[in-house]
Amino acid sequence: MDARTFLFVPANRPERFAKALASGADAVVLDLEDAVAADAKAAARDAIVQWAAGAAPAERERTVVRINEAASAHWKDDLRALREARLAQVMLPKAESAEQVASVRAALAGAAVLPLVETARGIARCEAIAAADGVVRLVFGTLDFALDLDLDIAADNQPLAEAAARLVLASRLADRLAPVAGVTPQIDDEARLLADFRWSRRRGFGAKLCIHPKQVAPLHAALAPSAEELERARRIIAAEAASPGAAQLDGRMVDRPVVLQAQRLLRRAGL
Repeated sequence: MDARTFLFVPANRPERFAKALASGADAVVLDLEDAVAADAKAAARDAIVQWAAGAAPAERERTVVRINEAASAHWKDDLRALREARLAQVMLPKAESAEQVASVRAALAGAAVLPLVETARGIARCEAIAAADGVVRLVFGTLDFALDLDLDIAADNQPLAEAAARLVLASRLADRLAPVAGVTPQIDDEARLLADFRWSRRRGFGAKLCIHPKQVAPLHAALAPSAEELERARRIIAAEAASPGAAQLDGRMVDRPVVLQAQRLLRRAGL
């Protein structure tokens, strides 16, 4: 799923599903885990099944379900509900092994899995997790990871740098999509949201988790290339076309990586 934004919505709040899908988020994550108390999980599963029965194909394609972790008593019931709902895009929390991914795939044939890596053990095994059959892309569970290692990320995400780099490299080695950055819990702080996103984007992440609809539009705007960037990309392509292999622009050589980067930028802009 080549999405830019993943918006969480509690699975026990079905009245919010349509609003989440209308928010502009590329993907909506129906959350059976952290957002749902233990005594409400059965009702949340039923809500997903009922919603899926009437959902349009385009809505189903944008929907991911975050199940409970493999060690949870809710694991098997979550997977049964997804089979009944015929939803096969799964976010797997506390992902710590390729075997956990295989267990999801055994229960849901053909499932697309987004392992949520949020522990030290998960980071240590992220290469094997990324390479597991059915994995679409890795997701960084930054808050739980910081808790696991007792990291202070109140001011910025720098303590996460080493783990973030490992996820990006593991994704590239496994030929997966760029990983998804974790949430910014400061709902009303757009500056912090964008600072967090820029930090992760510079390190190779390609998308971000959102916990409120108001976070979606600023992230999409931040991902859109500027007019200046688009113009320079066009000039690079034109220079290469005019003098293949020996192009210059503004007094600098235009080598192949520069051309490929310009082509990528234009593709992202739909040009």
